[in-house]
Amino acid sequence: MSSHYEAPIREPLVIGEKSYHDISVDVGAPVLGRANKSWWIVFSIALIAFLWGLGCIIYTVSTGIGVWGLNKTIGWAWDITNFVWWVGIGHAGTLISAVLLLFRQKWRMAVNRSAEAMTIFAVVQAGLFPIIHMGRPWLAYWVLPIPNQFGSLWVNFNSPLLWDVFAISTYLSVSLVFWWTGLLPDFAMLRDRTTNDFQKKIYSLLSFGWSGRVKDWQRFEEVSLVLAGLATPLVLSVHTIVSFDFATSVVPGWHSTIFPPYFVAGAIFSGFAMVQTLLIVMRKVSHLEEYITVVHIEYMNKVILVTGGIVAVAYITEFFIAWYSATSYENYVYLSFGAATGPYWWAFWALITCNFIVPLTLWVKKLRRNILWTFIVALIINIGMWFERFNIIVVDLSKGRTPSGWALFSPTFVDIGTFIGTIGFFFVLFLLYARTFPVIAQAEVKTILKSSGQRFKQLRAQYGDDYHIKQVEQYPASGGPAANTAKDRNDEADFDSLSDNEPKDNEQNNAHKDTVHADALANEEQKERIDKMLERIGTFNPATQNEDDLTKIDGIGPLMEQKLHQLGIYTFNQIANMTSKDYALLNEIIDDFDNAAVRDNWTSQAIKLKNN
Repeated sequence: MSSHYEAPIREPLVIGEKSYHDISVDVGAPVLGRANKSWWIVFSIALIAFLWGLGCIIYTVSTGIGVWGLNKTIGWAWDITNFVWWVGIGHAGTLISAVLLLFRQKWRMAVNRSAEAMTIFAVVQAGLFPIIHMGRPWLAYWVLPIPNQFGSLWVNFNSPLLWDVFAISTYLSVSLVFWWTGLLPDFAMLRDRTTNDFQKKIYSLLSFGWSGRVKDWQRFEEVSLVLAGLATPLVLSVHTIVSFDFATSVVPGWHSTIFPPYFVAGAIFSGFAMVQTLLIVMRKVSHLEEYITVVHIEYMNKVILVTGGIVAVAYITEFFIAWYSATSYENYVYLSFGAATGPYWWAFWALITCNFIVPLTLWVKKLRRNILWTFIVALIINIGMWFERFNIIVVDLSKGRTPSGWALFSPTFVDIGTFIGTIGFFFVLFLLYARTFPVIAQAEVKTILKSSGQRFKQLRAQYGDDYHIKQVEQYPASGGPAANTAKDRNDEADFDSLSDNEPKDNEQNNAHKDTVHADALANEEQKERIDKMLERIGTFNPATQNEDDLTKIDGIGPLMEQKLHQLGIYTFNQIANMTSKDYALLNEIIDDFDNAAVRDNWTSQAIKLKNN
């Protein structure tokens, strides 16, 4: 039985007739190609929001945090609400990258890269709010235990706020190293595919000399496992420590032992919702539907269901404990004051609707696998989790132990602008990342292609599990130069029977192999257009010209070269003279051409090869 065996009942994680080369091309296309109109529109909107927020931050720092809606009772409001919300969003990346890596979950490979990027960008947004809240952000380094000459100036190690500094800085550092380590083979792939000299130099620096050697892969896997082991406790510890900001206080509604697991579950809940929001859009814009499939969406929806259930139990537990404890202050905050009927009733019912009622629809498989509905639910959950943090922080602070200190909170335009600005900043970073870094870990996806690719699963179903998949490519899942050269088109699956009893001339065994018939390439009308094309680009005379090795062009393998030869295309000069009209003709004639010439920029490659 093949070593790449996977149970037939499992749905494929890579859709379509994909080869290793196709993965390199599809993942590299959004980075090496030009940004489309949709990208520029979204980027412009995000940039405007970011600039608005930046203006509000500058105004806050220059004027003071009195421009926020804070009062003598509510000293933490939108700033800490946004801080906790952003930290929670950043949890999904580490869970997908580290925990699912340790559990050997294959479906993580298509979504982990963007989830890790989301984690880093979300933590950056979260870190802004405590720094701004200090009032003097230029003294932010005072929160670190740095030896100084100010006498008694020293941090309070008993303060949960200092624990936040250690937890979040550690989380950001480990996440950044984990993310960058996984990017190394993908940077090498871009280095070898790009025809732009400047890009080649940049990606050469970023790839740290990755060459795809066995030693490289051995160290890569060892480091990934070590980092996964370090990052896994962070999934639980970071938001646990954030919850201590509230649980260790004596404020009614905060002093609760349920907060640590409650916050961790809520963080994973909101983090996966944001991953869904980003990936559903990205898979469409970047044409990655074959790699981020409905199966990935469904698996993440199942995680949302589980964590959403834990959060719902926490909601019920809070009210039950407030009633059962018979503590007058807790009873007042949760019951008498009326979270459901008090002045903040709208925030309470928003979180119940968004976090409890709407996610229940994901129990229906048809809705759980529906892309549009999943996107809507993910947006609603993100909104609901913000209202949950608002209820925990602002609502509980508004009614303290003494009636003389009771007050309500109203946000100012600066509060609103700062929050919207961080959302814009987040999307600016994510959009720039999508244009410069591979959004899918192509090297990891290649490792599951034979076991979880639709093409190979179909061949196994047709010819049985006793067929061995022989890969001609030198380094099948490298992502370094050896696996992504122009010759990596020569990676067609070759199923050889391992059974001695099966006849070698069985036609069925060879039915899947690609063959090229000259008469089948074009009809009469297309042949006339081919003749005209050859008149424009030049014809090949074997008596006076030498045939070029077209496989030196990235994107042309032996099979594609054979098809081009049948059309009369033998030299770099001919390809260099081709226009988009000629490429459109090839797209009509050659099966599975999929606009390969434009995608791989054959013209510029041919010009360089011709001039060498």
